[in-house]
Amino acid sequence: MSVGQNANDFLEKIGQAFLFKRFRPSIRAYVMKAGFDEVPYKGFGILFFLAAFMTIPLFLVIVYNPIKDLNPVIVGTLSFLFWVLIQLLVTFMMIAIAYFYYNIKIYKRTQELEDRLPDYLTLVSTNLKGGLSFEKSIWAAIKPEFGILAKEITIVSKKVVTGNDVAEALVEFSNKYDSPILKRSMNLLVGELESGGKITEIVDKIIDNLRKTRALKAEMAAATVSYMIFIGVIVTIIAPGLFALSAQLLKIIIGFTSTLAGSASTASPLPIHFSEVSIKPENFRLFSMMAIGTIAVFSSMIISIIEKGSIRGGLKYIPAFLFGALIMYLVIAAILSSAFSGIMTT
Repeated sequence: MSVGQNANDFLEKIGQAFLFKRFRPSIRAYVMKAGFDEVPYKGFGILFFLAAFMTIPLFLVIVYNPIKDLNPVIVGTLSFLFWVLIQLLVTFMMIAIAYFYYNIKIYKRTQELEDRLPDYLTLVSTNLKGGLSFEKSIWAAIKPEFGILAKEITIVSKKVVTGNDVAEALVEFSNKYDSPILKRSMNLLVGELESGGKITEIVDKIIDNLRKTRALKAEMAAATVSYMIFIGVIVTIIAPGLFALSAQLLKIIIGFTSTLAGSASTASPLPIHFSEVSIKPENFRLFSMMAIGTIAVFSSMIISIIEKGSIRGGLKYIPAFLFGALIMYLVIAAILSSAFSGIMTT
């Protein structure tokens, strides 16, 4: 056995050791929604060692340096407690990142399923009108261009061929994804199959409803474009401009107060006392960038909800809004600094 294979087996065993058996079925069902046939135990093992390596510098910088001169017993006790705490925090952070990654993949797969479903059902309806049974129709309608939907329907067809009930297989397929559209469509098909009605008519009605729903979503997204543009302008231009102007005014105020305070100390005593401004421009600059970043992230989430109906559908806007707003802030700050340089020097 090669060294690489031994390393893979070792990482898989480590990953299995940290996933309790009672949680494995639910984890497997979750990762299958993201397109993985098996639980990636190797990935969990890599995350464990990565968390351990990340804990070392954090522990040395945050914990060990401040307490290294204390009593050895206290150092050992605190080191153990804080090591475990930091390790757990880093592990939870990585689990959250992995959950976020899988959640996005599941959302994209669900959206693809919903987009391909009307075209697939159109072929199913054509096959039914051609005289095929429902089981043969869903099998014959599988085409490579349907992508994920073709793979899922293949699984459904294989279950039916091996003796499972077609209605049960369709229900299992619809329950696999958190999609109200998919569940309603499959429930209508299952209800018509169990009642023995005309399945072709219900398939055509489902196709018509799905296409109307898609058109309605596109119309709603188009109707909210003005709101999206308004929010985008505020985030990328107005907010950075106001923060940059505030930073420049702070510098001007600091310059005036320092000048007046110096003049008052050399001239005759005045009843007015000019104290230094406690806010430093560097701190305000850092605060401005953090505030702009927060506004950009939450605004991109609002836009994604308006356009897609879900935060996950518009995560692509976050980097664009974040970096665009920060770059605009730096550009406007540089322009204002150059424009007000004469005031600062006078």
